[in-house]
Amino acid sequence: MSRLVEQFERLPGIGRKSAQRLAYYVLQLPQKEAEEFAQAITEAHAKIHYCKVCCNLTDQDLCPVCRNEARDKTVICVVEDPRDVMALERTHEFKATYHVLHGAISPLGGVGPEQLCIKELLDRIQAGGVQEVIMATNPTVEGEATAMYISRLLKPLGVKVTRLAYGIPVGGDLEYADEVTLTRALEGRSEM
Repeated sequence: MSRLVEQFERLPGIGRKSAQRLAYYVLQLPQKEAEEFAQAITEAHAKIHYCKVCCNLTDQDLCPVCRNEARDKTVICVVEDPRDVMALERTHEFKATYHVLHGAISPLGGVGPEQLCIKELLDRIQAGGVQEVIMATNPTVEGEATAMYISRLLKPLGVKVTRLAYGIPVGGDLEYADEVTLTRALEGRSEM
């Protein structure tokens, strides 16, 4: 039991109590369902890998976005995580392509540029046809550092590099926004 709890605790966002609840839940499953659960994990781990173009997760050579011929291949949106692709896709507004870095530069966390999928991005751009790269890394110190690092690498390649605008969330109050958010909101304003 303790080994099962320890394994669940290793999952992000799962503390000791949640891990215990999950362990008890799994133990109460009928044998067949428990085997199907374990098989789903093993199968996903064996079959899912990086897309050979954008480094998103897929079970085929190319992810659905890279396979889609209707996508604008001249624009690449760079994100930190496959979950960021899913979030942007939920808007149904972005019709171009992505590139997943699988993290952000974090010297304190022991993550340097060589641990990220930056080389693959550079290879895509050097192959030609890309006109704009949108940096959509998170608005954290690590995300900003990663965006700056990549933009410096891309400058000599003659590609336009843009950054997502950040600002006040819909439904938010100005009085509760911090100074950096307000500054970004002013800088990223657009004409109505």
